[in-house]
Amino acid sequence: MSLVPKSVVPKILLGLSLVASAGFAFAQKTQLLVYTALETDQIKAYQEGFNKTNPDIEIKWVRDSTGVITAKLLAEKNNPQADVVMGVAASSLALLDKNGMLEPYAPLNLDAIMSQYRDKRKVPAWWGMDVWGATVCFNTVEAGKKNLPKPETWKDLTKPIYKGQIVMPNPASSGTGYFDVTAWLTLFGDDKGKGGGWKFMDALHENIAQYTHSGSKPCNMASSGEYVMGISFEYRGNSNKAKGAPIDLVFPKEGLGWDLEAFAIHKGTKKLDAAKKLADWASSKDAMLLYGKNFAITAQPGVAPPLANVPKDYEQRLVKMDFIWAADNRERILAEWMKRYDSKSEARK
Repeated sequence: MSLVPKSVVPKILLGLSLVASAGFAFAQKTQLLVYTALETDQIKAYQEGFNKTNPDIEIKWVRDSTGVITAKLLAEKNNPQADVVMGVAASSLALLDKNGMLEPYAPLNLDAIMSQYRDKRKVPAWWGMDVWGATVCFNTVEAGKKNLPKPETWKDLTKPIYKGQIVMPNPASSGTGYFDVTAWLTLFGDDKGKGGGWKFMDALHENIAQYTHSGSKPCNMASSGEYVMGISFEYRGNSNKAKGAPIDLVFPKEGLGWDLEAFAIHKGTKKLDAAKKLADWASSKDAMLLYGKNFAITAQPGVAPPLANVPKDYEQRLVKMDFIWAADNRERILAEWMKRYDSKSEARK
């Protein structure tokens, strides 16, 4: 026996119908799984910028250092999980492309991206968002206590006076570490483990206190005074100095290693339309303006304002990097590096 008056039933049914419709609409919100090596203090602004134009797409981030994300993606090659790879090194995306793991797509704003900052094909497998490059965070207070001069070159870092005073990222874990190593091999020579780049790293290793698994951590350690110097990248150095850390940023005269924070769609995604919308936004001027708040060089020219602690000729100081070579030789270079230097790496958590 019903206790609900017949006159109320239509209203209840209408209410249930509206609730069901709302629930259905909510359920239709597309979720994109995005693998990233973006700094955690950048992700929120990028997500909010995207959701202003695409509120019906929810991003779920999987974030780690470049080397870790790259290894994870390669391990999942036969059972891919990611829909999009965003803010991961172009050298890593070139490796994924070599393994047939990327879905080529020309975003709406591709023509505005400089040719040197994208895959060269007409429909690219990947394209750049911004450049991140090498710097040395030098703690002026701690250096003063130890009477240590500020270095000007990479070769200066091999001087015995700096023994135990330097930290840098492990290239197997960190994209910053990997572009440092490939830049030194480009500048000083590789020759399959016998060239001047390896001799330089042998000498540098004598002064290294620890190899970290993060590109930011060496600058953070130098900023806090734990070590005098941290080989890091310009975003973290500029950010820490702006917050009052007692550091100077050193841009070694021989040239600076660098890579691109880059974007690609993962082959096989079941959310291709949503992934393309994210690609279109991530290549837009609105997105580039957000990248330019963190980095001195964006893939679209003339967007990024000057950063207070980064030299105006920063782009001219970058080493000529070959991302295809870096991808093709990654396994060999990392194996050689690990064999020589891994004994000083921090313990993995």
